[in-house]
Amino acid sequence: MTPLLSLSLVLVYIHTMAAQQDDTWQISEDGCHVALTHAHLDASAAMNLVRSPAAGAIVLFAGTTRDNFAGKPVKELQYTTYHQRALRTMLGIAAALRSKHGLHGIAMVHRLGTVPIGEESILIAVSSSHRQAAWRAGEEALEECKAKVEVWKREEFEGEEGVWRANRDGAVGEKVAE
Repeated sequence: MTPLLSLSLVLVYIHTMAAQQDDTWQISEDGCHVALTHAHLDASAAMNLVRSPAAGAIVLFAGTTRDNFAGKPVKELQYTTYHQRALRTMLGIAAALRSKHGLHGIAMVHRLGTVPIGEESILIAVSSSHRQAAWRAGEEALEECKAKVEVWKREEFEGEEGVWRANRDGAVGEKVAE
């Protein structure tokens, strides 16, 4: 490999890694909006994505980092993903729920990287003509996201080694031997 080609590959690699740290990846299609970001989440922006004059209800769920898990003090959560695949999965979930519940709009935004105690790691906003459909769709969106989206989290504990988990409540990952 020539030195110039080698340098070009290194620069492309460095640029790609920097973009993954700073960028937001998103897809919007037919009233469905999904995103992955390293930025702080904005509840008003998520709600604005699903606003409609025909909507009588907007339901917003904000999942936050709590300070403990199973009696252990949590320091922070760290989220990672394969963003292209996760976005496709999120969009599929959003489209299915929009159709199933007759939603006017649905937005799912998941934060990546380090999420400190008290900050949001996921926002789900849905709008519908009536509140019952919005409530059901919002909860179902969260459960589907936790069950299917390719996002993994590491719980960092105070004074103890962190633990990788599936992005589901209480599903402990297995340590990989080096």
